[in-house]
Amino acid sequence: MASHLQLKNTSEDLIVHDRRTFLSNAAVAAALATTGGGATLLNAMNATAATSSARRPFKLRYAPHFGMFEAHAGPDLIAQLEFMASEGFTAIEDNELMSRPVAVQERIGAALGRLGMTMGVFVIDAGDNWKPSLTTGRAEFRDRFLRACRAAVEVAKRVNARWATVVPGFFDRSLPIGLQTAHVIDALRAAAEILEPHNLTMVLEPLSDTPELFLRTSDQAFAICRAVNSPACKILYDMYHMQRNEGDIIANIDRTWSEIAYFQIGDNPGRKEPGTGEMNYRNIFRHIHSKGFDGILGMEHGNAQPGKAGERAVIDAYVAADSF
Repeated sequence: MASHLQLKNTSEDLIVHDRRTFLSNAAVAAALATTGGGATLLNAMNATAATSSARRPFKLRYAPHFGMFEAHAGPDLIAQLEFMASEGFTAIEDNELMSRPVAVQERIGAALGRLGMTMGVFVIDAGDNWKPSLTTGRAEFRDRFLRACRAAVEVAKRVNARWATVVPGFFDRSLPIGLQTAHVIDALRAAAEILEPHNLTMVLEPLSDTPELFLRTSDQAFAICRAVNSPACKILYDMYHMQRNEGDIIANIDRTWSEIAYFQIGDNPGRKEPGTGEMNYRNIFRHIHSKGFDGILGMEHGNAQPGKAGERAVIDAYVAADSF
């Protein structure tokens, strides 16, 4: 892995680096071949070539999360970032970023800059995402949410993040759905005023975890984004959740395309890597790519198998799904 930690920031540097490595290895191989050591070295060179090929140019910007490759890289977050970069990933997402100490956020930001990687979403957590909150229209929830948005701006600056996940909370069963929707729109408009000047976009995520959640479908998120009417309020289209709640993934992506800023991935059933469930991610990725999407697709799923073998299976699954 050590050679991977010296990744260059430009393709030209990488080509020069690989050419020098090849010429050097070839020269040594020729010398050792005359002394009987050629077979051993050639085997080693083949292994090196296989490792180097891992710096693959994915067609889309897939973003793993911390812990996904811990068996390979160990518990240190920066070592995990370096491993991701060595495998060709150019982005990461971190739902827990806001809860990390400032020094850790700054360390992550510095590493991302050095590795040429982009931070994907982190969660704007107001502490009440999983109960009736913004739907109620109550000032205490709205004020708490807006404080979290202000804090999120500072977090985003440390890692150069552009997207942050927002979950409006649960239904308020005491109010008509129209009033709940209006309350959510009002809160999001106020949040957009905070985020937009800093080029930070909140992405609304329809979820399938429980029917109590207010935001559950892509068309609902689309209507809310249109009502908020700000570049700071868009859709996070999590394909695992949308497969469970509404299906017809490609058609619904097209219907809501103008408001989608971010995707997340997970096969269904199981919420593991592509190829472990019923979804044809190769076709879905091909379609997203054909529409010119240059944003991030977060790998918000678990590994189907444990350990290094399971982590390698995740990488292989993305290689296969990306080979359209």
